[in-house]
Amino acid sequence: MLSAAYIRVSSRGQHYDLQLHAIDAQAKLRGDSPQLFEEKRSGSQLARPQLDQLRLAVKSGQVKRLYVFRLDRLTRSGIRDTFELVEELRAHGCELITCSDGFDLSGPLAEPLIALMAWAARMENHARRERQAAARERVEAKGGEWGRPRRMTAAQLAKARAMRGEEPPKSLRAISVALKLPLATLARALKRGVP
Repeated sequence: MLSAAYIRVSSRGQHYDLQLHAIDAQAKLRGDSPQLFEEKRSGSQLARPQLDQLRLAVKSGQVKRLYVFRLDRLTRSGIRDTFELVEELRAHGCELITCSDGFDLSGPLAEPLIALMAWAARMENHARRERQAAARERVEAKGGEWGRPRRMTAAQLAKARAMRGEEPPKSLRAISVALKLPLATLARALKRGVP
């Protein structure tokens, strides 16, 4: 492995397609076939399993060119973390290529541009948290519940308890099939006592 690509999305509902397409196009231009490191994690923390593995591969000299869709895919935790990560890559002879940012990270203007991009990513993270908090307040002020809708109703929980109390007691698997609920959802609800 001489080249790698790091792709990251923050949530389960997001997809890697856009990042993969851009990285694939850039890698083909350079004749690379990068090994993928992909994860669904927030960029607000620098410690992430796939990023940690990638950093070890860079330190051991296995990766000499790293592709990312944008600099904020590596980190959104601020200017210091971004600079430290970019410097770590450079110190181990790894060239960093961002496919969408539109600037060269090795030129004379690289440092101010990296600082600007890191600051913008951090501010976007902050703005997103503020939007989520405001949305949550609106929903709760109207008497709604924040988050994903419950998969199990109180009536289903009562039915599950009754089935568990039968003689002989029904297995969790049999109850989940009968109530058409995921086994893990059923087990959690029975353990917590709430749907």
